[in-house]
Amino acid sequence: MNRRKVHAAILLEQQYQELEVWYPYYRLIEAGCHVDLVGPEKGKNYPSKLGYPAHCTVAAVDADPEKYDLLVIPGGFAPDFIRRHDGMLAFTRALAARDTILAAICHGPWVLCSTTALRGKKATCFMAIRDDVINAGAEYEDAEVIRDGRLITSRKPDDLPAFMTTIFQALSERH
Repeated sequence: MNRRKVHAAILLEQQYQELEVWYPYYRLIEAGCHVDLVGPEKGKNYPSKLGYPAHCTVAAVDADPEKYDLLVIPGGFAPDFIRRHDGMLAFTRALAARDTILAAICHGPWVLCSTTALRGKKATCFMAIRDDVINAGAEYEDAEVIRDGRLITSRKPDDLPAFMTTIFQALSERH
C-alpha cells in the first residue's frame, strides 16, 4: 500500500461520532497514510457529540479533490451539518465523480445522498437513514460492512474493525 503515500480526507463537522473520526484517523496514520481533517473552516475546532474537539486542517473549499485517494465520512449528527455547507458538498461531489474510495459509516451515507454515489450500488447505514439511502438509489442491506466497487459503508461504531479492514483492502488493490 505504501508505493506512494495514500492521502485520505475525513470529513469533519460539529456533533461527529468520536470513534468514527478517531479510529479511522489513527489507523490510517499508523498505516503510513497522510490524513486531513476536512471541514468548513480551516483552523477551527469542531466538537464531537460529547464535546471532544477535532481541529480542521483543510477547509473544504481549499481541498484539492485530485489529491485524495480516500474519503471517510463519519456519523453522529455531523452529516446533517455537512449537508448544509455548500463547500463540503462540492468537495464530496467532486470526490464521488472521481475514482476516489468513498467510505461512510453510520449516518455518513446521508452525505452521499446529496451526490449520485449511491445510485445503483449496494450499501448499508444506520437504520434511521435507511429510507434516505434507498431513495438515493442504493440497494440497502443490513450488514456490518458492504463494499460495492469503490463504495464502502457500515452501520455503527461496532462495525469499525470490518469497515477499516475493507478500506485497507480497497487501498491495497490500488497502491
